[in-house]
Amino acid sequence: MSRSQRRDVVDDPEREESEAEERSASDESDVEIEIDEPEKDESEEELEQLVFGDSAGFRRGLAAFADERDGEDEEDAADTGFAGLDDADLFFTDVGQAGQAGEVAETSADDEKTLRSRYPAAWEDSDDERMMVSLASVPRLRKLRRTEAEDVVNGKEYARRLRQQFELLNPAPEWARHALQQPALKKRRLSGKATSDEEDSDVDMDTDDDVPSAAPLSKLLRDAEGLVRSSRSGAGKKRKLRPEAIDIQRAKDIPGTQPSAVTSISFHPQIPLLLTSGPSSTLYLHHLASSPPAPTPNPLLTSMHIRGTPLSTTAFHPTDGRIFLSARRRYFHIWNLDTGRVEKITRIYGQQHEQRSMETFKLSPNGKFMALLGSARKGGGIINILNANSLQWICQVRVESRNGIADFAWWRDSKGMSIAGKNGEITEWSVLDRRITARWQDEGAVGITTIALGGQHEFVKSTIGTDRWIVVGSSSGIVNIYDRRVWLASASKQDQPVPSQPKPTKVLDQLTTPTSHLTFSPDGQLLAISSKWKANALRLVHLPSCAVFRNWPTGSTPLGRISGVAIAGGEVVGGDVHSVLAVGNEQGRVRCWEVR
Repeated sequence: MSRSQRRDVVDDPEREESEAEERSASDESDVEIEIDEPEKDESEEELEQLVFGDSAGFRRGLAAFADERDGEDEEDAADTGFAGLDDADLFFTDVGQAGQAGEVAETSADDEKTLRSRYPAAWEDSDDERMMVSLASVPRLRKLRRTEAEDVVNGKEYARRLRQQFELLNPAPEWARHALQQPALKKRRLSGKATSDEEDSDVDMDTDDDVPSAAPLSKLLRDAEGLVRSSRSGAGKKRKLRPEAIDIQRAKDIPGTQPSAVTSISFHPQIPLLLTSGPSSTLYLHHLASSPPAPTPNPLLTSMHIRGTPLSTTAFHPTDGRIFLSARRRYFHIWNLDTGRVEKITRIYGQQHEQRSMETFKLSPNGKFMALLGSARKGGGIINILNANSLQWICQVRVESRNGIADFAWWRDSKGMSIAGKNGEITEWSVLDRRITARWQDEGAVGITTIALGGQHEFVKSTIGTDRWIVVGSSSGIVNIYDRRVWLASASKQDQPVPSQPKPTKVLDQLTTPTSHLTFSPDGQLLAISSKWKANALRLVHLPSCAVFRNWPTGSTPLGRISGVAIAGGEVVGGDVHSVLAVGNEQGRVRCWEVR
């Protein structure tokens, strides 16, 4: 700086004033202000230590925690025997021999934990086994691997793991587990051997070859031996029904509702069993409750489902423990209740062209013969007769009737049958002589739909059987009742045993729609007539007066559209013999009444 510049700085009064103010401010900042603080007492210091803590207490707590952890580690090491091992040595990844990269993982059937149906899935494809999927290359598929090194699996295994992963995230509901696991936990073959009592009463008993099997009847009745009693038709005091009014009371219905109409009902001749079936391809076997009543009225013993076979006719064998089942198919089944074996009969040798369907059959009362309604040919009808034991063809009946055969019924002595043609002509045929013994015309027949035989007469030497009553139903609803005892009484005075155009003993016109069922009671005192074409169309007829009971059914009787009727006799109650009336309807219900 030059002398002139130094002189200007010294002589500048404003500059000197600003420098003086700066020096005074710096002096004030250097002055320390001292404030007297009150001393803390012991209680305040203790409270401050509890709230905020201090360094000494923190160090003591840290030392105590470290000591406690070291003690636990020593105890664990002593228990497991892994003391002194590093953490890296305690864990390892097990890839296994099958977990090498590039290998296709396979899982045995025992590892399958998912619910599977007894039917094959529609989406399964045989090409899945040849397809390969990489699990490691796709990030969202890595969770499906069993090991870290696993990579490629086939399409079938890939689908199975996807299904397991889905069921893991979305568990199956309880009703689905019950429905899938209960019917077919283990399929049975023709041996009929069951693994447990619960499997003996399975509702569904399908097998791979569509021939089911079941448990023997002795096992089915094991839990109900207190209810088993043979129906003794000869025991007790038999009383005749009064023609004025019928003493009938509602009994316990058959439990459950079948998925289809009950088209076939039959009672076992010796044991109180009821057999029902329908187009649902399922047969149901119920045990009728005895006195005192069972805990479950009329319990279900077992049922059998035959896949793809809508049952049309089912019946007990009269003398042994077999059940015959047929449908509109070229085969029929025989279920042996004694062994549980089910046999499938696929053909009648020599009669395949004329016996195209086994839909309608009837067993003879003595159990020796089985009659199958064959196909109509050249305007007539055919019935094939089989041996019920060997199932071999014996003979054939040909009836020249327009539009074929409407219905037929065995005689009580099993020596022949009465055949009703659709044109109204009735043919009496002897199975012993292999010939037709009589022909006669039903009076006023518009179109015969059904025929039935019942009762018994005292004529021993008869060419038309020992049945007293023959009843013929027509498409107009008219039911004609004929007394065959009158024919046989006048046969000794005439050359022919049956008049060509007999007069009916009684003509019933209570039904206005086609007659579908005619059922006699075993003693022949009661006749049930019904029509399935109209609701509550059922009437009970007293024999021998041929009078229709007017006090039953009433307007409030729950009958519905009747699809099956059966009457069982020989039930001894209180010294009297009672009959049981079972009525099946199109709603799948079976209702019972007791006739006193």
